Amino acid sequence: MEYLARTCSFSPAEAARVVADVLGYFSEAPEDFVRRRHRELKARGFTNDQAFGQIAAEIPQRRYAPPDLSWRQLRRIVYG
Repeated sequence: MEYLARTCSFSPAEAARVVADVLGYFSEAPEDFVRRRHRELKARGFTNDQAFGQIAAEIPQRRYAPPDLSWRQLRRIVYG
């Protein structure tokens, strides 16, 4: 955090908040990520097929990428 505060001109409190936000975002469980992104994409007007395609493309970019999930598995996470 000290490095971030020095190099980006953040206060120590701002640097700590940025680090906590980033770690929180990337430590999200795969199931929570899928549910959250599905809600976000549906709110933006995506169809289920578009939303699940977008989510499938985003999952490998996560900090700890889960195994490849089929669209059916994605749907099960969202709808149970």
